[in-house]
Amino acid sequence: MSKRKRITVHEAKTQLSRLIERACAGEEVVISRGDTPVVRLVAIASVRPQRKFGAMKGRASTGPSFFEPLPEPELAAWEG
Repeated sequence: MSKRKRITVHEAKTQLSRLIERACAGEEVVISRGDTPVVRLVAIASVRPQRKFGAMKGRASTGPSFFEPLPEPELAAWEG
């Protein structure tokens, strides 16, 4: 479970950068107005986008020249 730190609104305004670093490190920061907690600062979990099979269908095409042999100078450049 993550560690929790309670801080006042005034302290949060003056130390926002440090609080963000602490939240990114896994700490949960609770910002209070007086004795009443009003906001919880936690890091957003990064979500990797899912790859979808066939997502490029219909967006790319090849012409007849794609299947023709390369010109000799370009073929020599590729072969080294």
